[in-house]
Amino acid sequence: MRLIVGLGNPGREYAWTRHNLGWQVVAYLAEEWRIPLSKKSLESVWGQGRVGGETVVLAQPTTFMNLSGQAVSRLSSYFKLSPENLVVVHDDLDVPLWRIKIVERGGPGGHRGILSLIGQLHTEEFLRVKLGIGRPPAMMPTENYVLSHFPAAEAENVTQLIERAAQAVDCLIREGLPAAQTRFHGEPADLKD
Repeated sequence: MRLIVGLGNPGREYAWTRHNLGWQVVAYLAEEWRIPLSKKSLESVWGQGRVGGETVVLAQPTTFMNLSGQAVSRLSSYFKLSPENLVVVHDDLDVPLWRIKIVERGGPGGHRGILSLIGQLHTEEFLRVKLGIGRPPAMMPTENYVLSHFPAAEAENVTQLIERAAQAVDCLIREGLPAAQTRFHGEPADLKD
């Protein structure tokens, strides 16, 4: 069984911010895999189904980002899963804009959601699908940047990033980490300037 968690903040005002890309990817996967996010418990909205012969749980924590670890810990305990069964999808300032990076472990890199997960799970050993949001402009506080909405002109690139990240998660589940890294790291095609 795999637990796939998309990080974000609850509330309509955060829906299309940079910090909610993880939520958007899980929502996209729920549609693609026909796994309704119909359960509301364990500090999450979640659904369960099968993908490529494996049981998966898709979840969006309903805690705020810096408390994401609480929800993930509760989900993991409920389903009796260890951190190696966890896939976390999240925005990342250190990944170049519009790129995807898939890693097995690592520190939080300043991401408070990941910091919360590491604190609650007592390990850095869990899979992450990182979505590159680039760095804030000079003089803009990082917190303001991650909580800001993408400009309308970037809508197509955002949609493409969400779709590619969902495909990367699908590949990760069906074919494993090396295949997903080979196929989805690097420069995406067809970006709009």
